Amino acid sequence: MQTPSDEELMLSVRSGNLGAFEQIVLRHQSAAWAVAYRFVGDVHEAEDLVQNAFLRILDAAQRYEPTAAFRTYLYRILTRLCTDHVRKKRPIPLDPLPQLPSPGLSSSEHIERLERERSIQAALDTLPPQYRMVIILRYFEGLSSVEIAQTMNTTPKAVERLLARARKCLEPFLTPLSEE
Repeated sequence: MQTPSDEELMLSVRSGNLGAFEQIVLRHQSAAWAVAYRFVGDVHEAEDLVQNAFLRILDAAQRYEPTAAFRTYLYRILTRLCTDHVRKKRPIPLDPLPQLPSPGLSSSEHIERLERERSIQAALDTLPPQYRMVIILRYFEGLSSVEIAQTMNTTPKAVERLLARARKCLEPFLTPLSEE
């Protein structure tokens, strides 16, 4: 039996199947949390944002139409929630993104990797919300310009301009990392 697509699951949710919604959440909660965490820099706030995104999706299930990939639909909602959150409260990143040590890395290599990731997160935190989200969606989530445009309700050309501006803002922070 073939695994149903996200869109098929959402159509099933629209028909009242909460088990299908549970499958959707299980498939996407980790990636959604990573996006929210990178954006707000707080574990608990990221969890709340992701939970709110899934609750909104469930509330809107009756109106769901598979016009774009479900992941795009989820990230569109999560992007709006994250942006609204930042407008209301400027995040103060305290916790590093939790990660398990990579097998095969020595302790010093693992520490260097963590420091590098902290530096990258600190650089991301300096960006305006729109720039930060476009960088997260492209480089951490691997979305295409078209998918990001659908998520952020803009055009692929505008996404490319946002990426260029964001990279330019990040350059002073990241250049020293590339020289290491």
